[in-house]
Amino acid sequence: MAEKRRDSFKSNLGVILALVGSAIGLGNLWRFPYLVGTNGGAAFIIIYLLCILFLCMPIMVCEFVIGRRSQANTFGAFKKLAPGTGWKYTGTLAVITCVILLSFYVVVGGWTIDYFIKSLRMVFTPETDFATEFNNMVSSTSENVFYTLLFLVCTAGVIVAGVKNGIERTNKYLMSALAALIVFIVIYAMTLPGAKQGLNFLFHPDFSKVTFRTVLSALGQGFLSLSIGCGAIITYASYANRKDNLLKTTTITTLSDTMFALLAGMAILPAVFSAGMDPSEGAGLAFISLPYIFANMSFGKVLSIIFYFILFAAALSSSISLMETVVAFLKEEYKKSRFGSMLIMLGITTVFAVFCALSFGVLSGFKILGFTFFDLFDYVSSNICLATCALLVCLFAGWRIKKEHFYDEITSGGKYKIPKWLLGTLRVFVRYIAPVIVAIIIVNSLIGL
Repeated sequence: MAEKRRDSFKSNLGVILALVGSAIGLGNLWRFPYLVGTNGGAAFIIIYLLCILFLCMPIMVCEFVIGRRSQANTFGAFKKLAPGTGWKYTGTLAVITCVILLSFYVVVGGWTIDYFIKSLRMVFTPETDFATEFNNMVSSTSENVFYTLLFLVCTAGVIVAGVKNGIERTNKYLMSALAALIVFIVIYAMTLPGAKQGLNFLFHPDFSKVTFRTVLSALGQGFLSLSIGCGAIITYASYANRKDNLLKTTTITTLSDTMFALLAGMAILPAVFSAGMDPSEGAGLAFISLPYIFANMSFGKVLSIIFYFILFAAALSSSISLMETVVAFLKEEYKKSRFGSMLIMLGITTVFAVFCALSFGVLSGFKILGFTFFDLFDYVSSNICLATCALLVCLFAGWRIKKEHFYDEITSGGKYKIPKWLLGTLRVFVRYIAPVIVAIIIVNSLIGL
């Protein structure tokens, strides 16, 4: 009876939009363009696409299988499918990862609100020193903390409304707006002088800049972008219907996320080249280089408003999935109400998020293993926790779940019969190839501490 009272999506479209919303986030708009810029342009994209196809998609399928098979939160999923074993602690790690990720993610989300409001107020001019503007903002205790908490409250507001009325409805509108606005900016970017040079950089590979670190960056970006390893996919999949085809949903989600990342590159890099700036400037592209570009181009004020709304919407859709993973865990495992679970998560995240926000100001001199709070939360979650959870998911799906159950989840809900060779190949990847690759990522990340 308890399972019938669980929240669920209204339709397969709701599942897809929620998953796409979880995947499309700051990783696409903030991180992907500068990784392309610092890793050989199209060479990085090629490696990234290979990582998505041969590693990220199989792991995503595993998370889908675990979530829908169990119809439970990320902790309850492992407990239900492997009762009486230690596998349930994989769910515990996923929940902790969500808390860590959300704690620094909402800080950047707060920056998007800050810059969106400043764009509306049109405070940016060609004379503005944007590096100083950004540094003053992140180092300001009051400003940075306020917008961090405001973004966190926006996320909590969606969560408390529930799966259908909160998550599904919000993603329906956000994803529609994101698609329309990013296409608009791409079209405008194509008209800028020097845009062709930006496109050449984006689609012409420079393999001389490719190193082992490039491959690891591509893998890490794939995990972060697709929300792999944090339990969000397991949680959303648990709300899905048996009629939904997992391979179809995985493919649509992956293609949407990848297409959005490429569109972000097509929107940002032509503008960077048009302004004569260096595409390898790093994470400052979104908050230092682009504001300068907008301030010095025709219709730049309007484009600035649109861009920072897109950045905010993308950040919000991803933060929703992170918070929902923990709220579902608290709600189902500790029998809390959705509102009570949200308040607990809000309180925990607020404490950690404030420490991360203050890492650029009064706590900038406080280091752990050479990292500020913000950098430590970013590195540990993105490079260690996500990969560790992904490794455990592969081992669980490949070796603990029975083959017939694994195949049953993948083939259900499909109009077309899936070839046995494809199912067999997928299982080989999940059991043998993916765990080895992910283990290499983890070891390399631990060495980097």
